[in-house]
Amino acid sequence: MEKLRMKLKEMIAELDNADDVLYRLEQLISVYPFNDYEYMISTLLGRNKLSLDEYYELRDEYIARNLYLYIFEISAPRGFGEAWAQGHLKELVPELEKPSKKIDPNYSGDYDFYLDKKIRIEVKASRAVAFQTDEPLYVKALSSDSDEQFDMNFQQVKVRCCDVFVWVAVWRDVIRYWVLNAKEMEINRFFSNGQHRGNVGEGQLHLNRENIGEFGRYEVKPNVLLQAIKDAYSR
Repeated sequence: MEKLRMKLKEMIAELDNADDVLYRLEQLISVYPFNDYEYMISTLLGRNKLSLDEYYELRDEYIARNLYLYIFEISAPRGFGEAWAQGHLKELVPELEKPSKKIDPNYSGDYDFYLDKKIRIEVKASRAVAFQTDEPLYVKALSSDSDEQFDMNFQQVKVRCCDVFVWVAVWRDVIRYWVLNAKEMEINRFFSNGQHRGNVGEGQLHLNRENIGEFGRYEVKPNVLLQAIKDAYSR
């Protein structure tokens, strides 16, 4: 979004009455769907500074940079972590089954998917957002090429309750996946056994700019997730 704003302001600065347009922009009262972006784009179109073809190109570039921005608008943690993330993974790997006591007599709600009648899978999802800011998620959402710090916390991790973990991490423009087994999670130096005082058997792992490269061996493309889950279990 900041790239779009910068581009539009650069074009406005080239107008004859740029100061008047920018002043009005500062005083603008936004009521959906009439906001500052609508004002800048319509002004540039009206002054023939932006052609219709250039507008379409600007629009396509913005969509490409923000393909997954809508995911940051999911405010409820359960709506993101359970409804979206699990649904997304199920679309990519249709072979995954939702567990129940019928297919796993020992099931007690402690993992998310079952595969090949033996592999218990837990899905952990997080979003890359600018660190230490109180802005709404969709405002502080980061693109994959951003230099800003982020902290993705995969929490409520119960390594004794599943065999394989699938991490799903969302940026504005990409979604990345990591697959590792419970032992690999448990012995990882970034994994903390105690998420909260008194929480036995439940931990967390923070993924950030400093340590994300150390998980390269576990990162996989979405089209090989099924085999990656089986390989992690075999390890």
